[in-house]
Amino acid sequence: MANIASTTTTHQATGPVSYKGEGFKNGAIQALLWLNAVIMLYPLFVMVMSSFKSNAEIFSSPLALPQSLNFANLEKVWSETNFLQYLGNSLLVTSASVALILVVGTMAAYAIARYEFRFSGLWLMFFLSGMTVPLKLAIIPLFLQLNALNLLNTYAGLILVYTAMGIPSAVFIMTGFLRALPKELEESARIDGANEFVIMWQVMLPLARPAMVIVAIQNAVPIWNDFFFPLILITSDSLKTLPQGLTVFMGEFVTDWGVLFTGLTLAALPITLLYILLSRQFIAGLTQGAIK
Repeated sequence: MANIASTTTTHQATGPVSYKGEGFKNGAIQALLWLNAVIMLYPLFVMVMSSFKSNAEIFSSPLALPQSLNFANLEKVWSETNFLQYLGNSLLVTSASVALILVVGTMAAYAIARYEFRFSGLWLMFFLSGMTVPLKLAIIPLFLQLNALNLLNTYAGLILVYTAMGIPSAVFIMTGFLRALPKELEESARIDGANEFVIMWQVMLPLARPAMVIVAIQNAVPIWNDFFFPLILITSDSLKTLPQGLTVFMGEFVTDWGVLFTGLTLAALPITLLYILLSRQFIAGLTQGAIK
């Protein structure tokens, strides 16, 4: 009886302490997450608020709220610049590049992950080697090659460069995800008379949708924000993408910072909305990949 009483007393004494320790740990983690969110979102908040300010107000009170909602900067962006054209160019280049990355990367990953053939591991290493060499280091031979193919100053040349950059990571992500899918699914589909294309399109790819969302977002964000390759490969004003087009707001001696911040806010809006719409599937893909 004494041992039982002592055990019960010990359990009662240690139970609340451990519970309080877990609560403190969870609270500390939540506080760190909130702090990280504030650090990440505050510059965006300042950018949006600065889009409603004049140059004088930005320099006098850069971190304060705007005195009034002034839409003069927005009117300048829409009426005095080619913002819509730059936006359309970025949408075209980004959507076409991501589509090609998904198609080529998914087909290559499906073949490596679901079929047994010689040197499959070597092919995977071949694709992964593309992640080790930054393409910007090869800008001179790349420029000469595109010039020989008459692809300089074209959408096609820029899209092909972005596609080549995104395929290695797409194959890496999709191969790991597709390998984790059970073989019984495709075997049962073959028994029902489905061909290989139907198995891939109607059975496997719907299950791999979270991984495809990860690939899409991971490639869409850097392509949308890229300034380097359009600067080197695009010279016509009518073909400039949004990051390159925003440089027209910056003069040699005077910069209209209010208009520039408005352009940056409008440029960040589409990709932010895309992430919000796909965030649930993006997080689901990350957690499923971690579990597998």
